Amino acid sequence: MGEGEEAGAILRVSQALGIFYLSTGRSQGRRTKRVVGRVPVTIAWLLLCLLAAPDLRENEAMAKPRRQQGILTGMPFMANLAPRTFVDALGRKIYLANSPGRIVSLAPSLTETLYAIGAGDLVVGVTPFCDFPPEAALKPKVGYIRPNLESILALQPDFIVAPVEFVRADLLTRLEQLKIATFIVQAKTVEDIFAQIQTLGRILKLNGAADRVATDLRRRVADLRQQTDHLSRPRVLYVLNTDPLITVGPGSFIHHLIELAGGTNVAANAQAPYPRLSMEAVLKEDPELILFPVGEAEGIPEGEQQRWRRWESLSAVKHGRFHQIDANLLNRPGPRVVDGLEVLVRILHPDVLRSASSSQ
Repeated sequence: MGEGEEAGAILRVSQALGIFYLSTGRSQGRRTKRVVGRVPVTIAWLLLCLLAAPDLRENEAMAKPRRQQGILTGMPFMANLAPRTFVDALGRKIYLANSPGRIVSLAPSLTETLYAIGAGDLVVGVTPFCDFPPEAALKPKVGYIRPNLESILALQPDFIVAPVEFVRADLLTRLEQLKIATFIVQAKTVEDIFAQIQTLGRILKLNGAADRVATDLRRRVADLRQQTDHLSRPRVLYVLNTDPLITVGPGSFIHHLIELAGGTNVAANAQAPYPRLSMEAVLKEDPELILFPVGEAEGIPEGEQQRWRRWESLSAVKHGRFHQIDANLLNRPGPRVVDGLEVLVRILHPDVLRSASSSQ
């Protein structure tokens, strides 16, 4: 940030257009803002991780003393009446005597998971971007990156599930004071996604359905991996945002998906899950394919994609290997992520699935 800017910049999402603004402080009594680019709204938390790190560190700091003090989350301190214990991504122990009956989901991927395991009827509140399955879009909305506490409480939930990046320390504290069980999740790998599905199944006593979903997804991944393991691995750049250029690195499930699809992520040596890259680094790594997430109201606009063609020395530009992929499939760590993996395989190795289907 430049001189005079506030520390801890704040991201805001325009829900209608999926456009991010970076607040850069106040100038002569008025707040200034700068468009940092149109990016997938389903990947909003990625930039939030980068620019709102102090708040996330506060969440982690909250978790540590709780583990030491043994405070129960979501239930009064009567462990003998709550035999079922679950540990969330912050290391917090959640004690549940009964299966939740009214659920608020704070991420599209989690909403999709709940519907996939047969818990759609239990969902009473979602985010504005929870649009799959279609009936999820009809549920009451409670906000997205900064959920509205009053809207949540009006729905009288007894269970809230949220990704770690969305839950502010103050909101989490308030929910704990109100004895509303809040389960925080985080997916760094594809296997983490499957494990989350099964954990939610156990929480909701839908073990059988959740296990079937996870088992089928693991089988599909294993089949795809078997078909790509022996192939050459093209160098891939996945563009989450163009200005600044943000991609995926180790510790992100999308990086893992690229590897499973038989590709080599050009940011494989990055020190962060969602690193910024300079064009010098991109030119040095020379990606053979450039991938752009796209969607009806989110993704990298066509104009921004075409601007990459000015880098004529890149192999991807020389051979015209620009590819689009549905942001809802690849950017959401939920059950449809394997559909996204299949699309990736078709892009990286177009002959693999074609030959597999012709042999059946």
